[in-house]
Amino acid sequence: MAELTLENVTKRFDDDGDEILAVDDVSIDIADGEFLVLVGPSGCGKSTSLRMIAGLETISEGTISIGAEIVNEQPAQQRDIAMVFQSYALYPHMTVRENMRFGLEESTDLDDAEMDSRVEETATLLEIDELLDRKPGELSGGQQQRVALGRAIVRDPAVFLMDEPLSNLDAKLRSGMRMELQRLQDELDVTTVYVTHDQTEAMTMGDRIAILNDGRLQQVATPLECYHRPTNLFVAGFIGEPSMNFFDVTRDGDRLIGAGFEYPISASIRDELDDRDELVLGIRPEDIEIVEASETDHDFPVHVDVVEPMGNENNLLVGFDAEANDETFTVTVEGMRRIDEGEQYVARVPESAIHLFDRETGSAIHNRKIEAEAELLESRL
Repeated sequence: MAELTLENVTKRFDDDGDEILAVDDVSIDIADGEFLVLVGPSGCGKSTSLRMIAGLETISEGTISIGAEIVNEQPAQQRDIAMVFQSYALYPHMTVRENMRFGLEESTDLDDAEMDSRVEETATLLEIDELLDRKPGELSGGQQQRVALGRAIVRDPAVFLMDEPLSNLDAKLRSGMRMELQRLQDELDVTTVYVTHDQTEAMTMGDRIAILNDGRLQQVATPLECYHRPTNLFVAGFIGEPSMNFFDVTRDGDRLIGAGFEYPISASIRDELDDRDELVLGIRPEDIEIVEASETDHDFPVHVDVVEPMGNENNLLVGFDAEANDETFTVTVEGMRRIDEGEQYVARVPESAIHLFDRETGSAIHNRKIEAEAELLESRL
């Protein structure tokens, strides 16, 4: 096991004379035994970052260290890492046992008995000990994924690297494997970097998540911190499903003026804004309440355009009840509550749950306050 450090890591590609900046000045300190998830949309630089850690891509600038040793110039086979790929990359002509042994045969001096012992112990841990004499073509997708994990685990590396290892599985199996991977990582206590574009995987699996966009690091924090205290508009919109609602607003004294609504704000929030007037108001769908009658200054008439039943909850597409206003937003309510399409309701947007961002820079100015979680989050900051 070891700490993993990326310091000002940059990667440029040459495309027929044009420079493509794939990773831009990324710095992350990953603690010994930590499970860090690299997450972001396609093309954001997360897989390139993983490949640089692995030694499969050269670094244009910066340093990567495993433990106290800078590994920029070390080839992949000398970095004491094990990688699990999206495609599993199993040898079809080899049995499960032979696939799991292969890395040990190529990179260690263990004798046959020691290699067999490691393979069998790992197979038992992964509950694939009865499959050791089968070939990959005889296995399900989930079983092949366990074999790929087992091949990495038997190496007993300092660092695990996982490149979207669950993306080829169906939704139900993927959910189960998420929990299995967390359990395994807890048991093995190996420093792990896990790449995914799925923010649900990031939120449920990582000790911390590192969010990338266009090659730039947006935020590194615990899942709860990223969810409740996003550092900018991108993080706020990327983390959470359904996504946070955003409204362009202009400050006018003690009110925010948007398309079809006016939102009064307290003196404490006005103090945070300083002299900034062009803002974006954010509110998560589950923080908006649907009530029968207007009772506060933060209640707004709305019409319900679409009801999307999800079982335990319903997602609603609603719009402010104003003429010539077609701006809609999402509200999440409990699944047992009946909400009818085409009907009028009242949406309550509590001030305690809103976020405010600078419209020009996208930076967060004000994040929601949660008393119960504030102390926990403060202890982690």
